[in-house]
This record gives sequence, C-alpha cells and structure tokens, in this order.
Amino acid sequence: MPQDAIAVQSDTTATLDAALAASDDLVDRLKLIRSAIGGRIAFSTSLGLEDQAVLHAISAANAAIDIFTLDTGRHFIETLETVAASEARYGLKIRLVAPEASEVQALTDRDGALGFRNSVAARKACCDVRKVRPLAKALSGASAWVTGLRREQAASRSAIPFAAFDRASGLVKLNPIADWSLDRLEAFIGEYGVPVNPLHARGFPSIGCATCTRAIKPGEDVRAGRWWWEQEGDAGAAQKECGLHVVATPAAEARP
Repeated sequence: MPQDAIAVQSDTTATLDAALAASDDLVDRLKLIRSAIGGRIAFSTSLGLEDQAVLHAISAANAAIDIFTLDTGRHFIETLETVAASEARYGLKIRLVAPEASEVQALTDRDGALGFRNSVAARKACCDVRKVRPLAKALSGASAWVTGLRREQAASRSAIPFAAFDRASGLVKLNPIADWSLDRLEAFIGEYGVPVNPLHARGFPSIGCATCTRAIKPGEDVRAGRWWWEQEGDAGAAQKECGLHVVATPAAEARP
C-alpha cells in the first residue's frame, strides 16, 4: 500500500480508536465499528472467552460481520463442540478455514507428526502453515479485522489499541475489548450465559491446538500452557505468539 494511503488509514483509525475508547458498552462498540467501516468486516475467533464475548456482542448488535475460525486439524474436540454450541445459540455461521492439504503434507513429510517440538523455528513453521497462511486467505478482500485481544493477556499485548492500521495484514485491525480485565470478561460471560469451552474450567485459560496446549499450574502466566516444552533460553520462545498477531506500537503503526 502506498505510504500516503497508509497515512490516511492511520488518521481514520485514530478517529475510530478514540470513538471506541469513549464508549463503555461492547455492543455499542460493535455498532460503531460496523457503521464506521464499509465492506466486509472479518472476525477471526479462537472460541476462547474473549472471542465468545465478542461473538455475543456481534449477535446482540445485529452486525453484519463475517465470522470464521482457523481449523488447524488439531483442535480439541471441546473446541469444535463450542463452535456447534455457539452456532446453535446465536444462529450465526462460523466458517471453518482449513490449511492447504498439500502444505500440511509437505510439513509433516519434512518434520514428522510432532516435529514442531524440535525447535521454536519448527513450531513457527507449523503455525505458519496451519494458522498464518489460512488467516491471510480468509482476510483477503476484507476491509477490517476484528479480534478478541486484551491488553491484560500478555506483556506483548499491553499496548494494543482499539483500532489501528495493521501493516502485516494491510487491514484496519479492531480490538473492541482491548481494555477489559479478566474480571470484567468473566462477569460479562456469566451475565449473558455465553457458551464457553469447557476446557477453561479445567485449567486452560488459553486454548490452541491439542498437541500444543496444556493446563497451567497455580501462579503460572495465562499463556504458560502454550508450547510449554520451549525453554526460556530458546530464541523466540519468550514471546508466546504463533504469528497471527504482530504487535507494534501505535506510534510505529501511524508512522508513514
């Protein structure tokens, strides 16, 4: 995208960011997003608590938003059951976006079934094939991308804005519950009886692929159960991200 176009996008998203910050109601925030942005708005959901709250608000706002989840082929059965329960509750379709079969085959031929545990680079290669590339395909042609990211989730997410131009995807990226605490999220889930993945009650605050996620121990970071075999000294292991969300500072995003 040309630099002048990026600057225009940044100005537009700064205005929307301020408007979202001024509202304290999630349903109103979704209405603001839908009214401010033309074209297809895509919501990528992992079916976690955050995304389930956003899904509820999309339904309550009657917002025309394309909803999909990345079907990596290695989900817990409980995650797939949450997809079905959510569709039944809200009458909304959650598209399953799968990776290219040929790319998965090439990856497993090279690294084996559990080769992603051999190094951080191998793990990221698996995430790239099963998540990052399918996400790019699903977002193609969209005007904006809605997520359930919260600042409190991890140190790497502590400065995420409500709205910003995301250079990695080339889209306006929207994080309508960026400022929510876990207490507020859980209260919202309870108040509206939002369907949740039963694994959350079994010590899984962050749920990814079944091969890459374990329950956490008392006192551990909420993302400690993701890729738990990686050691602190391993290059790239400290940031518990799969590559879907490239974190940048607001100043960097706005800079042409």
